[in-house]
Amino acid sequence: MLVVSSRILNILAAIVWYTGGIILLLKGYRIFMEANMLKPEHNFPWLAVATGLGIGGMKAKFLFVKNCQKNLDRIAALKRPKLWQFYRPEFFVVLTIMILLSANLYKLASNNYQFLIGIAILDLSIAIALLGSSFVFWKQKAFHSSNI
Repeated sequence: MLVVSSRILNILAAIVWYTGGIILLLKGYRIFMEANMLKPEHNFPWLAVATGLGIGGMKAKFLFVKNCQKNLDRIAALKRPKLWQFYRPEFFVVLTIMILLSANLYKLASNNYQFLIGIAILDLSIAIALLGSSFVFWKQKAFHSSNI
């Protein structure tokens, strides 16, 4: 029944975590650049970048590190880990909703400078939170073969 090691689940969890962070980082950058093209005379996009970095750092420290650690602890406690158990089913439901919501917000923001800046801050802050909290995978030695 597709029983795998905890190490495999940790690797899959990390792949999703890093992929989300990288995609959001690139998307946030692209949106900041789009906003900058609309009003290149404003320095606000760069202030917004700093805001996104700051919010993301706080999210990483106070929220995402704990979530990442809880997931690794949950994986470690599984008796017979199955391939699909690298996150809880609810995670995938919330992830799907977030992706759809993000895509629709971006469509609504088209050519709206302030809205683009807001979405870019949101994307960047989540990207930084994901990437900034990913040290938990390394700190917990989630990829080592002793996690079998």
